[in-house]
Amino acid sequence: MGRIMTGRRVIAVAIQGVIVTALIIGGANPAFAKPSGHSGGGGTATPTGNDVSYPQCGSSLPASPAFGIVGVTGGLANNVNQCLGPSPSYPSYTESELYWAVAASVGGTSQLKASLYVNTADPGNVYNGTVIADWPTSGSTPYGTCSTTTVTLASGAYSLGANSSACAWQYGYNKATQDASWLGSAATAINSQSPPVTVSGTAATYPWWLDVETANTWQPDTAMNVADLQGMIAGLQAAGAATIGAYSTSSQWDTITGGTNSGSGSLWQIPDWIPGARNLSGAQANCKQASFTGGTVTVTQWFSRPDDGDYAC
Repeated sequence: MGRIMTGRRVIAVAIQGVIVTALIIGGANPAFAKPSGHSGGGGTATPTGNDVSYPQCGSSLPASPAFGIVGVTGGLANNVNQCLGPSPSYPSYTESELYWAVAASVGGTSQLKASLYVNTADPGNVYNGTVIADWPTSGSTPYGTCSTTTVTLASGAYSLGANSSACAWQYGYNKATQDASWLGSAATAINSQSPPVTVSGTAATYPWWLDVETANTWQPDTAMNVADLQGMIAGLQAAGAATIGAYSTSSQWDTITGGTNSGSGSLWQIPDWIPGARNLSGAQANCKQASFTGGTVTVTQWFSRPDDGDYAC
């Protein structure tokens, strides 16, 4: 995961001409040989995990974590982490972060050995005067039909999907469907190289986390943002995912969603993954924080270079 807030790096990424700020195994294989001072095999009696994504591409990954959480996306909701699976830049399964999580993790906590997280956003149909090319123009949703509207910009008039809760829900659903597809493609590319551990490309195999941070692009209309996140949950569930939680802080979550209550539909009482600690003891203490979704805090994170540490509550 890239670093935003709580010590995480802020990275500016260009998309469709727009600059937005975004977040982000095999035993003796040298790619996974770096000891982690806080992982399951890293010299502490407390089994802990690590989360990684595109900032760690090409670097040695922690040896023998209790569990690994891997970014499917590459900092934005609509681009892929180039080392999720083999790619032109990282062609070997030994460089795959998905393979690392599946094959290197040793277990020993309440978390499964491998989990996934995805960046989220609600850019609307236009961002900073530029049309968002993948904003939907149609779709039947719990909020009604995503329909088109005419938007006039300095460059001309455009027929775009409306800035509505219906189109926001469809956008989230589409992004989640794409995320599940990227997982399948990464697993296929890994397994085609005949590694010693086979990797599942099925969404149901993994817990999923929605990375919800104010550094990504959101609408001032919190109802649209809620619909977007609900669409992501629906898309992941349609792909087979059974466990879906949120990575955020109370302040960021409330800013983006307006807060969660029993009327929040599928956002209500999902598991929380909370960042903010500076060390393991701080992460352990954060397990007692109130859940921003009304659910249960199940994972906490602390900032550690070069890989963030994670504690299963």
